[in-house]
Amino acid sequence: MRTILRFFFRLLYHPFAFTYDLVAATVSFGRWKDWVMSVVPFIEGTRILEIGHGPGHLQRLLLSRNLLAVGLDESAQMGRLAKRRLGAASNLTRGLAQHLPFRVESFDTVVATFPAEYIFDPSTLQEAFRVLIPGGRFVILPGAVIIGRGIWDRFLAWLFRITGETPPNLSEVIRQKSKEPFAKAGFQVEVQELEVRSSIVLLALATKMENHVQETA
Repeated sequence: MRTILRFFFRLLYHPFAFTYDLVAATVSFGRWKDWVMSVVPFIEGTRILEIGHGPGHLQRLLLSRNLLAVGLDESAQMGRLAKRRLGAASNLTRGLAQHLPFRVESFDTVVATFPAEYIFDPSTLQEAFRVLIPGGRFVILPGAVIIGRGIWDRFLAWLFRITGETPPNLSEVIRQKSKEPFAKAGFQVEVQELEVRSSIVLLALATKMENHVQETA
């Protein structure tokens, strides 16, 4: 099942990227954008890097607030979609989170919503640490859990569980999965839960420790 889902998401994020918004809205019963926007109150400073910008909804909101928003994504198809949405205001680049093409201490906040497993890669965490200012924040939205009691909400919650997208103990999984890698990379991390439209959004808020010296390979 996990292999099938990874294949599906790769198709959705690349050759079928034009269907991404429709699919995301359908499988979340219209909650997807609200989930993504829930990270906004946790974004600090004026220089913001979004890893995995996707179709560009968060980028558009950040730019509307006169922030210096930069987006990075591996998918060329998503880059084209986002550029059409943002127009001349876009500041997007294609690349990998494990090799960020930015200078040291370029950003106040790095943010990623619903990223794939690469977000916990030590190389990704090291790169996020490198481009953040001391005390900067790495905001990650790894998942959401449906808690509504309506028939369709219960069906969707069941579907997410059997596909492994949202296991019953997702909050604890995130805590255990993030604790050691983030600490080793130089971050102090806390996991928060937000209630958003009959669902719980999980956020990992990682702060760059100012006196930490990263290990080098």
